[in-house]
Amino acid sequence: MTTFVQEAKTLELPWLFTGRDDELELIRRSLASERHGVVVTGPAGRGKTRLVTEAVRGADCAKVIGTPETRGIPFAAFAHLLPEQVSLHRAVQLLSGVRTLLVDDAHLLDDSSAALVHQLAVHGRTRLLVVATDGAPAPDAVSRLWTGEVLPRLALEPLPREETAQLVAAGAGGPVEPLTARRLHHLSQGDLRLLRDLVGAVRERGELTLESAELMWRGPVPVTAAVRERAGRGLHRACAEERDALERLAFSEPLPLDLADLDLGALERLEADGLIRVDALSEVRLAHPLHGPVLRAGAGQLRARRLSRTPAECASALDAERAELADRIERTDVQEAAGPVGDWLTAESTAPYPAVPADYATVRARFARLRGELREAMSWAREGLRATPDDPSCRTELALAATQLSEAATASPGRSTPWLRAAHGDIAGALESVTDPEGGEGEAYVLYDAVRLGAPHLVADRLAQLPGEGAEPLARHAEALVRQDGPALDRAAELLERRGLLLFAAEAHAQAVPVHRDPRAARRSRSRAMTLARRCQGARTPALSGLVLGELTARQRQIVTLAATGLSNRQIADRLTLSIRTVGNHLYSAYTRLGASDRGALPWLLDEAPAAQPA
Repeated sequence: MTTFVQEAKTLELPWLFTGRDDELELIRRSLASERHGVVVTGPAGRGKTRLVTEAVRGADCAKVIGTPETRGIPFAAFAHLLPEQVSLHRAVQLLSGVRTLLVDDAHLLDDSSAALVHQLAVHGRTRLLVVATDGAPAPDAVSRLWTGEVLPRLALEPLPREETAQLVAAGAGGPVEPLTARRLHHLSQGDLRLLRDLVGAVRERGELTLESAELMWRGPVPVTAAVRERAGRGLHRACAEERDALERLAFSEPLPLDLADLDLGALERLEADGLIRVDALSEVRLAHPLHGPVLRAGAGQLRARRLSRTPAECASALDAERAELADRIERTDVQEAAGPVGDWLTAESTAPYPAVPADYATVRARFARLRGELREAMSWAREGLRATPDDPSCRTELALAATQLSEAATASPGRSTPWLRAAHGDIAGALESVTDPEGGEGEAYVLYDAVRLGAPHLVADRLAQLPGEGAEPLARHAEALVRQDGPALDRAAELLERRGLLLFAAEAHAQAVPVHRDPRAARRSRSRAMTLARRCQGARTPALSGLVLGELTARQRQIVTLAATGLSNRQIADRLTLSIRTVGNHLYSAYTRLGASDRGALPWLLDEAPAAQPA
């Protein structure tokens, strides 16, 4: 593998801000509440500065920034806001008129500036938005802001995979194929600067291609200067045993090594430095997914040839992976898939490793579909069709996922499934075929289609009589729906969710909404159904159709429709000749009826694409 260095030809503009709706709303509420602000923390590269900048966009806000070069100069960060020489008491007085203050890189403040920020927080006249990096040494006055509960703390979690895909789409200029989004999310590990660099390098090399109207990336990881800087820290070891262990782990990928095959003392030191991880089976892997590419890029060809796994070893591990996933499907346990070999082979796609075989791709597609990851299921089915274009199982999986996304046109011709008939409005015909095992799944899932299509009485008894524990969650859902028991449907949904069957859980909660006698319980079921359905990559099934818009008034429906397209309350008010307060009141009432927490749910409800926010 060669190192790729991106030329600095032009200064690229920042990507459009997207995602982080909940965090953005929390920060804005904190600035308007009696808590006088908030502290935002997280590792470097997580997007803290971009988030807080978006939170105060358009507001009257003063800004100070800590820098390592000025940590020894009193009040250096506030030099543009204060006279040359002031006491702490006088500085607090001079800044008492500042309504909102953004303090970026607060961990780098000089002690005087840190003390000033702490005093401003204690006095409470100024709304403070403080940003600090986790793991970096900070002045005591800064850390006491949250440890002393002076200000609430928002510890920024990694951007979820769905929002990472939205961010990449905004930066790359089009929707991203799910397996590509999954890979980029995994490689970047929440570091958005690293994510942007990877996408830029892949685009520069011409490897981000358009397929099925989505941007797709296959091929080796580009080892850029940023990758080396951010993911390669600590990999250069003085100890020969540690270097040997790291290289052997790098070239063993995608397979782990056994603990007994490596020097234990070296491993202990590497684990203490966070460079490796050991699982419950005593198998050892590199801690970061980019460690392997960085180490392999620095090795010679002969050493790489000697240490690399053979295609036969990968094929054997792939078979074991497929058998494990198939067994979990049978047991209705489809929590997050662990398929490192299949993921690696699909992503790398280079000789001498073969393409992912259709039988493996079928199981991965089915696993993803049962989890509600319908677009990912379609991607896996297409991967199988690359190797075997006419494989009937992959074509069936593609059809099943496409029709549950209301994309019947994408379904493979000739694949007559209940869901294809349902997509064309033939529910009766779909129910007639629920006992047809054409999809290749077990009998429980085939029968369960009738429950999802709203006819549980046809199959409830048969589901209850199936042997083993695998059918239990499906049978409980069927029984609760036959009895029209709202609380029992919610309990069944919770069991389905614990098993990883997120789409089924969303449908069970949705079916509970109209049968609940307690309006509050109905709202809770609707809210939970919406939350789960939003994680199912655009699923559109008969059970979920009842969620759309609920029972809104004509005016509420009109305002909700405009809000879903990305219009602000002011823009809606101008268009409809209403006051901004009236628009806000209608939206609040709509959220209450729909069980939504904010306008982030509205595009899902109305199937509208939200407008991108300006940079």
